[in-house]
Amino acid sequence: MSEHIVVTAANFETEVLKSPVPVLLDFWASWCGPCRMIGPFIEQLAGEYSGRLKVGKVNVDEEGTLASRHGVVSIPTLIVYKNGKIANQAVGALPKQNIEALFKDLI
Repeated sequence: MSEHIVVTAANFETEVLKSPVPVLLDFWASWCGPCRMIGPFIEQLAGEYSGRLKVGKVNVDEEGTLASRHGVVSIPTLIVYKNGKIANQAVGALPKQNIEALFKDLI
């Protein structure tokens, strides 16, 4: 059961910029090994923080413009938004606790 939302250029403003809770965006691609490695962590965190954190996934192959607007040059890239602004970000496959540390203080 998936707890994340698919973020696109069409729903970015509503789902991310206007979100009442912090948003963890995962910029990924299906062919990316490190993205697949952290995928289960992202899903677990989405479930654990449901209602307090929104988790969105951005497929860079389908949403190249959105990835480009965020300066994504390497994936996975994780960006945390709070109150419509970037609050934190990281690049690369991280352990679950490091991903959690990106947003835990913002909740």
